[in-house]
Amino acid sequence: MLEVFKGRPTDIGQRLEREVRVYDLLDTLGVWYERVDHEPAMTMEVCAQIDEAFGRVRGAEAASIEDRESHPVICKNLFLCNRQKTRYYLLMMPGDKKFLTKDLSAQINSARLSFAGDEDMLAFLDVTPGSVSVMGLMNDKENRVQLLIDSDVLRSDYVGCHPCMNTSSLRLKVSDLMDRILPAIHHDPITVVL
Repeated sequence: MLEVFKGRPTDIGQRLEREVRVYDLLDTLGVWYERVDHEPAMTMEVCAQIDEAFGRVRGAEAASIEDRESHPVICKNLFLCNRQKTRYYLLMMPGDKKFLTKDLSAQINSARLSFAGDEDMLAFLDVTPGSVSVMGLMNDKENRVQLLIDSDVLRSDYVGCHPCMNTSSLRLKVSDLMDRILPAIHHDPITVVL
């Protein structure tokens, strides 16, 4: 059974620098978050187990039915680029939604989108495959990556993401993401409907 912790890990010296920078940012901003450590989350099935762990904690602490049903949206985080590889995008969308390239391309007036390469992921976001996260935008100091957020993510109270490593997951308030984290890392999102 996965355990939910409040805040940064106590074994911070054993974590990679890219992960520690995420905790440092959240703590500096005074952002509340919960954390689950787990096996590498390479599939949406593993993410569902993480969601269940966060849901158990919310259920135990919740004062009302609405609170108990307020699971984080476990997101697919897709790192995309246009055909010319001149524009890069990070798409956050609910994990259970189907991604249709044509629909998204039309909404953002872009040439056909495809998945960006691993080398660009590392260069722009300082993450590796399987660890793509909105938190990686803190490493995009030149704003080369445009954040796209599906409107369903914004309808939730909480969002789940990795701290730039897929062996931990965080639960954050969507309001903190939108009002505190993204302004602090200088990334303005575009809302899309998928």
